Amino acid sequence: MSSELPPDFADWLALREPADAAARSTELVEAVRRRLPTGRPLVVHDLGSGTGSMARWLAPRLPGPQRWVLHDRATDLLDRALADPPHDADGGKVTVQTRGSDITRLTAADLADADLVTASALLDMLTAEEVDRVAAACAGRPTLFVLTVVGRVVFDPADPLDAELAEAFNAHQRRTVAGRSLLGPDAVDATVTAFRRRGVDVTLRSSPWRLGPEQAALTAEWLTGWLDAAGEQRPELVGPAGAYRRRRLAEATGGRLRVVLDHTDLLAGG
Repeated sequence: MSSELPPDFADWLALREPADAAARSTELVEAVRRRLPTGRPLVVHDLGSGTGSMARWLAPRLPGPQRWVLHDRATDLLDRALADPPHDADGGKVTVQTRGSDITRLTAADLADADLVTASALLDMLTAEEVDRVAAACAGRPTLFVLTVVGRVVFDPADPLDAELAEAFNAHQRRTVAGRSLLGPDAVDATVTAFRRRGVDVTLRSSPWRLGPEQAALTAEWLTGWLDAAGEQRPELVGPAGAYRRRRLAEATGGRLRVVLDHTDLLAGG
């Protein structure tokens, strides 16, 4: 995976963090708790950690003490995660370590001490081969992968261009970059297949973003990226979508647009 990120990527992660936290499945967290060892510190490896939002959300929902190992190629984002470690459910400060890792190359040996492996908003950016390697590395321990896009978005109010733009965006998510054919909305199915091929049970739960007036800034930022990607995939849509962009952004910034963006959370093994 490329380590090059836009300069404002950390700002985007901060903007989306509350929506991510509201969307993730707490039901799967309860299932995770039942599968974890007791009587010793819990070790969690988080893949593609960014600034540590998964640890901030999950650590307070799990008993302590905890040690989190955060993996990402963007070490500047990991530095932010180190600056403000979360607390566990018992109020203890979580020990946080970081590793500048290419998560697509991790092996079972790299995760040997993990009681739990997690990731958030990651799988759709991988290829089928990379997902298979990740599943191979994680098999044998509980694995919680959340907020994978599945290609469904619903706008209120609806617009005749919604479906065509969504189709273009989904095709962009499946594009080939530097020889890597990304899974995009097909990532959940590929991950389920990869784990089940190894005899690992998988549980799925829906985890949609529900964006309304309270998330107007996030809606506008997400919508801009969504339209840019659709136009990049199908340049012939850029012209017809010009008025759509202006109208939708006005609705978003004015708090008149509601968006449901579907994701799926996945719990494998134990």
